Amino acid sequence: MAEDADPARKSIGARRNPDSAEAILVAAEAVLVEAGYAGFSIEAVARRARAGKPTIYRWWPSKAALLLEIYQRGKRVDSPDTGNIEDDLVGFLKSLFSHWRETSSGSVFRSLIAEAQSDPAAAAALAGYSKGRHSHTGQMIERAKARGEVAVDVDAALVADLIGSFAWKHLLTNRLDEDEATLRRAVRYVVQGILPQSR
Repeated sequence: MAEDADPARKSIGARRNPDSAEAILVAAEAVLVEAGYAGFSIEAVARRARAGKPTIYRWWPSKAALLLEIYQRGKRVDSPDTGNIEDDLVGFLKSLFSHWRETSSGSVFRSLIAEAQSDPAAAAALAGYSKGRHSHTGQMIERAKARGEVAVDVDAALVADLIGSFAWKHLLTNRLDEDEATLRRAVRYVVQGILPQSR
């Protein structure tokens, strides 16, 4: 069986052919819209994209990896740079919660987290994605360090992990309608700590 049903799209090994990759991603997005997460399959994507499953698996080692790329393509979340770390993190959480609440991305990401509990491939894909996202969120902490707002020895990735954990908990428990005051209080606890202020 030919690896690609469409001779116009040729595999070039592990390196992605941009046209083929785009066709697969567009097909995957369409399958996800039509069939939902439960009905999403590599087979359905391959049929719609007129691509071979080996090609898809060469570029995306698992269904979860492909879904995460679709998720990232549609993600529109602010990474504010207001000059104040508390405002930056609150703005980020407000934007993220709104994105999850108002698009299908929230349900897709929630399903991926659930699948990662029992599927090693999904867990690996999610771990890789999370590392990149924490690095991205950590840039807000690094900017705050440069401004002198945050101690230079603070682990930016760990702070990003704490903020991300707060967000994931709200996604998984379907509590994406928190008001700004609640988000600000959570961020303040992370930024300022919970020890009593020295007198």
